[in-house]
Amino acid sequence: MDEIVRTDMGSQRPDFPQLLGHPRPLWMLFMTEFWERFAFYSVSWALALYIVQQFWHGDPSGQAWASGIFGSYTALIYGTCIFGGWIADRVIGYQRSILLGAVVMAVGLFALMLPDRTMLLLGLALVIVGDGLFKPNISTMVGQLYGRDDPRRDRGFTLFYMGINAGAFVAPLLTGWLAAHFASASITSAPMQQNFRLVFLAAGIGMVLSLLWFWFGRRQLGNIGRPAPGAQGLSRVAWVLLGVVVAVPVVFWLLSRVGAGGLQWVLGVLFVIVAAMLLAEAARHDAKQTHRVIAMLIIFAFNILFWMFYYQLGTSFNFLAENLVDRKLFGGWVFPVGWFQSVSPLTIIVLAPLLTLAWAWLDRRRLEPSIPRKFGLGLVFNGLGFLVLMFALARLIGANGLIPFWPLVLCYVMQTLGELCLSPIGLSMVTKLAPPRLVGFAMGGWFLSLSVGGNLSGLFATRIAGAGGMTAASALSGFTFGFWLLIGAGVLLLLISPLVNRLMHGIR
Repeated sequence: MDEIVRTDMGSQRPDFPQLLGHPRPLWMLFMTEFWERFAFYSVSWALALYIVQQFWHGDPSGQAWASGIFGSYTALIYGTCIFGGWIADRVIGYQRSILLGAVVMAVGLFALMLPDRTMLLLGLALVIVGDGLFKPNISTMVGQLYGRDDPRRDRGFTLFYMGINAGAFVAPLLTGWLAAHFASASITSAPMQQNFRLVFLAAGIGMVLSLLWFWFGRRQLGNIGRPAPGAQGLSRVAWVLLGVVVAVPVVFWLLSRVGAGGLQWVLGVLFVIVAAMLLAEAARHDAKQTHRVIAMLIIFAFNILFWMFYYQLGTSFNFLAENLVDRKLFGGWVFPVGWFQSVSPLTIIVLAPLLTLAWAWLDRRRLEPSIPRKFGLGLVFNGLGFLVLMFALARLIGANGLIPFWPLVLCYVMQTLGELCLSPIGLSMVTKLAPPRLVGFAMGGWFLSLSVGGNLSGLFATRIAGAGGMTAASALSGFTFGFWLLIGAGVLLLLISPLVNRLMHGIR
């Protein structure tokens, strides 16, 4: 579901007490990230549905605006990671960045409980800025627990990645149950309204638990993540706080005034600037480095397309689940909408180890797909998920106007298989292909590609919803477009992968 960032230390392993074969602080960071991801994914599944229910009183015409807000929110979450990483590196260190980000996120999550549109956007702005300080920096510290040549390093990141997905799995189950179980009947005798205030309350509590876990556990880290010598003064923290005070209104303005359409232009210009700077730096080296940057940028472009359709899980897939899927199971029990969001992390937890073994088996036989081929397969699997929904909407609509339960579940599984083909190798690819002096900057370009894809996902979902909300016909039309675009892009990347491989000059 998420990216993790690795940084290299020297070859000498840091001296930490060990627990279950790994440095003890790993488990503290594991639980810190678990609760932060619990908070984040609680909001992610509920946000668009809450907007329609609260501010449009359930009228489907609100789906378009809700989709745009979700897309912008997703885009800015990834976009601010670039600045948060720089602040931790250059200003206040990783530990203080995480603590400050956790506080800002918690305030934003509790603010979402207030049923006011301005407070909604302000709360989201606080969550975005806080997550920018938190997300890129905790995973960086995981890498610093191990020496560069420590053979346990990859296994440590695998455990940490399981923490991310465990939080993402539990969040929709618990908060989806809370929202459905404590639902209230509408005065207008409309369907039961989900209690999203409890979702945001649980998310805020989860973020407080994350903050407390890190606050009391950070002594285990020793000097890992502390400010650089000469930068320990609290005046630097005050300057960052001032930056947060300035950044929150800017993000609020982007959400409320600029919108997804205007934000796409901003992100597009930033992406062009990043590409130009990477190519200029590569040109200072040699043709081989230039070719590698070109290969990386090609893959960035396909990565945008993947996430544009993957992030439908927070918008059009949610509206589909709520309005067009028969969720009655086992004698009339209704499957909560939010629980569909747990399918992806559960699939990752179950299938990631198996896929890792499959890649290793193929590698021993010199058959493991190259990086561009894995990305191509990821796009194809994503497209096959849309094919399942196309079939259901064209052939399986019942007399009640609903499609069965299983096609949406299978779609999530297929999309997650696609994610496993490309997401785990993305950051590793950047470190191998980027110019040596701009690896961090290129990593920002990777996150920017996710940001562009997230914003495009909102624009695409807005188009599916139209002025009157999603219908079976509009969903079928939109998902058919998504299928052909993903399959076409996947096949194209598979066909040009020999060219991309040559541009990579031996990097696999």
